[in-house]
Amino acid sequence: MRAVDLHTHSTFSDGTKSPKELLEIAIEKNLAAIALTDHDTLDGIDEALLACKKLNESKEHESIDSLTNESHPIELIPGVEVSTHWDKCEVHIVGLFVDQHNKEFLDFLAIQRNSRVNRNIQVCKNFTDIGIPLTYETMLDLYPDAVITRAHFADYLVKNGHVGDRNEAFDRYLNPGKPAYVSRQKVDPKEAIKYIHGAGGIAILAHPILYHLGDVALNKLVLELKEAGLDGIEALYSTYKPADERQIREIAAKYDLLLSGGSDYHGDNKPHIDLGVGMGKLFIPEEILENLKAYKNQRI
Repeated sequence: MRAVDLHTHSTFSDGTKSPKELLEIAIEKNLAAIALTDHDTLDGIDEALLACKKLNESKEHESIDSLTNESHPIELIPGVEVSTHWDKCEVHIVGLFVDQHNKEFLDFLAIQRNSRVNRNIQVCKNFTDIGIPLTYETMLDLYPDAVITRAHFADYLVKNGHVGDRNEAFDRYLNPGKPAYVSRQKVDPKEAIKYIHGAGGIAILAHPILYHLGDVALNKLVLELKEAGLDGIEALYSTYKPADERQIREIAAKYDLLLSGGSDYHGDNKPHIDLGVGMGKLFIPEEILENLKAYKNQRI
C-alpha cells in the first residue's frame, strides 16, 4: 500500500515549491496522492490539477512501484486550510475535495485574505516602529502571488540579517505578545465548516495537538465542531509523538470522526518536514484517503 499526504502548501501561500514541484516530489516518493491545502486560498488548485494531468500523461514522470515495477498515476486532491479562532486559540480547518470555483466559498476566502492584508500592513508598521523599516509594498514585491503569512516576514528577517533563523524571528518578533505580532479578524471554525460543506468538501480539524489544549478543552472543541458538521480530524501528523496519535485516534472514535493526516509540508520554510514522511517516520496509508472518498460519495 502506498502513502498519501493530505496537508501540503505551495507558493500560493507560504510554501516554497510550486504545485508542479510538489507533485514531482510526490511522484519521486511514490505517493498515491497529495492534497494541496494552501492557507485561505484556492488559487493554486487549477494549476495543480493541470500539472497533475500533464505529469500523469508523461512517461518520464511515471511513479514506479519498487516491488511490482508497475507504474501508477499521482492524484491531486483540491483542498484549503482555513484559519479560524476558537476561545482565544487559533484553530485551522482543512477542507478536502472542495470545488475551487464555488463562488460563495471564494468570496469567504477573499474576506479572510483581506483581513490578513490588513494584519500584514500593521505588522510592517510595527517593524518600522521598532527600527526595522519595512513596507507592505516591499513584501508584495518579494513574494508576488503568495498569501503573505508570518512565515514570509520570518524569511525576510533572516535574509536581511535581522535574525539568525526563522525560529528566532518568531521568538523575538512574530509570536503572540512579541513586538511585531498582530492578531487577525476572528472567524469561527463553525463558519469555515459551513463554507467547506457548501463547496462540496469535507471538513477536517487540522493538527489538534498543536493547539496545546488540555483534555477538557480539546474535547469541548471537538464536540462543538462535530455538532457543527466536522467530518474528520488529523490523527497522523509530522510532529506527533506516538502518544499524540493514540490520543487523537481515541478522540476520533469517541466522536465518530474520520481519520486524516498530512505532513504540513512547506518546502524550505519548514526544512525539517519532508513531503509524505514528515520528520522521517510519518506514513499515511492510502486507506485513509479511500475512507474519506467513500464517506464523501455517500453524502452526494
